[in-house]
Amino acid sequence: MPAIPKTHKRKSTQYKPLTAIQEAYCQEYIKSPEDQRGSAIRAGYSEKTASKFASQNMRDERVQKRIAELMEERNKRTRVSADYVLLRLVEIDQMDVIDILNDDGGLKPISQWPKIWRTTLSGLDISTTITNFDETTLENMLKKIKWPDKVKNLELIGKHVDVNAFKERIEVSGTVTIADKMAKARQRVKERGGDK
Repeated sequence: MPAIPKTHKRKSTQYKPLTAIQEAYCQEYIKSPEDQRGSAIRAGYSEKTASKFASQNMRDERVQKRIAELMEERNKRTRVSADYVLLRLVEIDQMDVIDILNDDGGLKPISQWPKIWRTTLSGLDISTTITNFDETTLENMLKKIKWPDKVKNLELIGKHVDVNAFKERIEVSGTVTIADKMAKARQRVKERGGDK
């Protein structure tokens, strides 16, 4: 009787704990999810194999689960949620330059600006002038304010899970059964002249 060849199945790692380097990868990944290779290098993988192991780790369900746990813990600590992000984006969208201007068109002192303005501007350009010869009096003048990108902000609001403003909708109706597929295949064969 001939020997039946064994099929080698990869052992499931589902219940196997993460290695120390995989845990380190998860910790590094949540710091910068956009840089999987860099996360792998900082976790201890060599530069030569970092891409391979980053890809391998991201396909591992245990790693995915651990990353989700770490992100959830971080969100609880920082109190960041989808609602928080959406509310911040709406606040930025509602920023109005009138909030920081006096009636004569001059700028109010920064201490009188609403918090959203003080925490969201992309940049300020301040020019400093020395007014006395003994260099004891300084005059600071705000020359330029860089607004947050309002279009990008609206795009982010639009992509929010609950808004779905920019999500393409594809509707599919009906069901296709195996019998339907077989009937169509028979029809194609018949049309080609293969069914005699």
